[in-house]
Amino acid sequence: MIRLAFLLVLLMSTCATFAQSNFTGWVAFNNLYRFPKSKFGMHLDVQFRGTTQIEHLNSMILRPGLNWHFNKNMFATVGYAYVEHRRMASGVSGYAPEHRIWQQLIINQPVSFFVVQHRFRLEERFIVRHRQENGDFKTGGNYYATRARYFGRAVIPLNGDKPFTKGVFGAIQDEVFLNVGDNSSVNGKSFDQNRLYLAFGYRLRKEFDLEVGYMNQYISGVGKAFTNNHILQLATYLRL
Repeated sequence: MIRLAFLLVLLMSTCATFAQSNFTGWVAFNNLYRFPKSKFGMHLDVQFRGTTQIEHLNSMILRPGLNWHFNKNMFATVGYAYVEHRRMASGVSGYAPEHRIWQQLIINQPVSFFVVQHRFRLEERFIVRHRQENGDFKTGGNYYATRARYFGRAVIPLNGDKPFTKGVFGAIQDEVFLNVGDNSSVNGKSFDQNRLYLAFGYRLRKEFDLEVGYMNQYISGVGKAFTNNHILQLATYLRL
């Protein structure tokens, strides 16, 4: 009996070293602008993400892009993203940037009285290295990684209106991240992370949505390590 209890304690302590659970908050501003009488437009999303218990700013993302609306329900984007991450190096924390070139295809699929959006994104990531040097946080050099992402999202009007121009809605989405090619510089695996999101929102007019929701972010780390983030997100969507 004592031996069994010892094995259970050992197993629980071992699992604890591999698993990490955090509670945090994100704010996201999503913007689309189509040039008048043109098939082209602009994409811009800005995000701020907190650390555990929202004690610090963990990440800031600035992601502009150029859209090409080549079909009524489809458009492609090419863009650049600047990302600041809060990192830790031998007990010293600081911010290290990441630069991304990205391309994506969005397909809006009408289903009954709502629309399902499919997003396929490819990212070429230039991740700046960080280290602790004489008690200071230092950055320099970078390593390269490629990542593919698939995102599916449905916005469901609770009043059943078609077209939906104003009112309360529910939203459900999921996004899976996969490392492509050489993954030795990230977690050493093809699977990177998954984000499941449930939200309620209000469409003030056909061009603007405001929503709040819960996201579960599962991140696969090196070896058996993983992180499970519980996120409260506030988001806006502007379409002009």
